[in-house]
Amino acid sequence: MNDSPSQVPIASQDDDLLARLEEHRSIGEIPRKELEWLVAHGSLEHYETGTRIVRPGEPVDGLYIILKGRLGHFRDTGGTLRRVIEWCGGDVTGQLPYSRLGLVAGATVVEEPTEIFKVPRGYLDVIPVECPHLTAVLVHVMLDRARTFKSSDLQVEKMASLGKLAAGLAHELNNPASAAARSARLVTEALADADEASRTLGAAQFDPADLEMLEQVRSACLDSLPPGVLSPLERADREEVFAEWLEDHDVDDALATPLSDTSLTIDLLDQLEDALTGDKLRIALRWVATGCTVRSLAQDIERAASRVHDLVSAVKGFTYMDHATAPEPVDISKGLRDTLAVMAAKARAKSASLSIDAPEDLARVRGFGGELNQVWANLIDNALDAVNDGGRVVVTARAEGSSVVVRVIDDGPGIPDEIRSRIFDPFFTTKPVGEGTGLGLDIVRRLVQRNDGHIEVTTEPGSTEFRVTLPAVS
Repeated sequence: MNDSPSQVPIASQDDDLLARLEEHRSIGEIPRKELEWLVAHGSLEHYETGTRIVRPGEPVDGLYIILKGRLGHFRDTGGTLRRVIEWCGGDVTGQLPYSRLGLVAGATVVEEPTEIFKVPRGYLDVIPVECPHLTAVLVHVMLDRARTFKSSDLQVEKMASLGKLAAGLAHELNNPASAAARSARLVTEALADADEASRTLGAAQFDPADLEMLEQVRSACLDSLPPGVLSPLERADREEVFAEWLEDHDVDDALATPLSDTSLTIDLLDQLEDALTGDKLRIALRWVATGCTVRSLAQDIERAASRVHDLVSAVKGFTYMDHATAPEPVDISKGLRDTLAVMAAKARAKSASLSIDAPEDLARVRGFGGELNQVWANLIDNALDAVNDGGRVVVTARAEGSSVVVRVIDDGPGIPDEIRSRIFDPFFTTKPVGEGTGLGLDIVRRLVQRNDGHIEVTTEPGSTEFRVTLPAVS
């Protein structure tokens, strides 16, 4: 303890303490003889609001039986103090028999005037002998407390993962959303130009033979060049060729961009030029080009909307939003692809290569899909943190015997020998204050175990590999 409480002499208050302990919600039902042992070996202490009973990095100095008041336990997670649990009159906390609690990870603060009956730590080893019924009660208290801390830690890591997911998703959605908005604005202007070009075309009174030739050119413009067929340099060269042809025929070379993005050829333009001359050629090409522009903008909007839809589908798959909270066959390959989709923004920010090698017909595993995706997200996130700019992270999944093995491999500097044994410890982190909770790999280990698997790591300079092995569905 760090703040000295006021103590009340026990000798003059044995009967009062016994009566209060007999009314205590947690331990009041144990035999009176054991309560008398507690009274003989403990002390009644009073704490004022704001007192810190324990501080981070210090041991707990005894068993606390709270008679009245309220305590709050807080932990520093990523630079922010977070309430983990509270205890009120009728609760028991502090150091408990059989507990492996060593140094405290957080601070316990008195939140209102509190009375605690404290049994010093030195007596804890004899409590199981002298007070077996009390020990049974305290073991249940310890298990409940451990579940609460684990649940809280998992929630913290989930919120941290959600923050990373939200940031990555916002970045990923921004590009297609901006593209759709930009194209939607431009399509309004393009439609106005197309309407005017259509009116001009109608007023020019083309004969049927001219319209037939014009329709051939228009049909060629209906087909856009497939993405990736031409390199950016080749596209620029193609646009320059179209611009030169238009200039040679006294046609606005601004039409070169929409025309060159289609399957139209110079030979077809030459055929059109043979059929039409002068103003009719300019009117015809303007009508064709405005139609191409409208169509191209519509395709841009469609592609952007499809990208948004794909991202939302990936997030939905990543979180398993529509799945029951019970073990079920999990498609590891799909989970990894969904995870990579939501982590891609971070990889691009570091100019890092992030790739996956997982067969689509990979055997399924039985487990909680959302939890496994959180495992992949944490491991990939750590790998991207580890690599230098321009580094490489490779994720593989393979069936090996009766198991599925997922490997996350990075080409970073490796994990130093002096901390390798501690990387799965709760609250251990090598990241600067405010950037890491120290829960990531601890949560990963717990989630893997919860899904009946195990995790291993091998590391050396230039290569670190985390392996998660899960039993395949037979």
